[in-house]
Amino acid sequence: MDDLTTYLGGMLHLLKVIPETILDGDGIRYSIYLAGCRHACPGCHNPLSWSPQAGEPLTEELVDRLIEEIKGNFLLDGVTFSGGDPFYNPTDFGPLLRRVREETGLSIWCYTGYLYEELLADPERAPLLEWIDVLVDGPFEKRLYDPTLSFRGSSNQRIIHLKETVARRRSAALLSGFGLGHVREYAPSALTLSALHLILRA
Repeated sequence: MDDLTTYLGGMLHLLKVIPETILDGDGIRYSIYLAGCRHACPGCHNPLSWSPQAGEPLTEELVDRLIEEIKGNFLLDGVTFSGGDPFYNPTDFGPLLRRVREETGLSIWCYTGYLYEELLADPERAPLLEWIDVLVDGPFEKRLYDPTLSFRGSSNQRIIHLKETVARRRSAALLSGFGLGHVREYAPSALTLSALHLILRA
């Protein structure tokens, strides 16, 4: 069987966890590496992670244990999902993602080889973005490898703060709806928010 093309889902597999790391996002993070990836990036540091059956089955008991470990470490600033690609199996990743977010209350970073725009256009994957604070998107590109980058392997990959991005998109759409023409995405400053407030009062 070709794991990358014919695997149809099922239980997630856990490659490894790193209980404390400063390499996978801001602060001290608990990193969870999930198996399965379709991108097959040349130069990938761990091609064994491409198979969705690598590692060990992520049973309910194992998830319970991971969450208790996270909740028991008060030094942690957040949880990071990596792989593989966590979005490989959105059907099973979604419940895990939501449970970790709700039960730990910590910020969530997630690495994926998909572009943010691709996830938004995918009805299976887009809903998962609700539970993620920061998305590091895009495939690893060997020719763009840069060891000086923080939290990324190649310069094409983006660190996207999703809550801020959604706020910008909504502000731009609202302003455009008031006949202000094409509005570029921007960080909503106090000035622009005040202007928006005046528009809404008019």
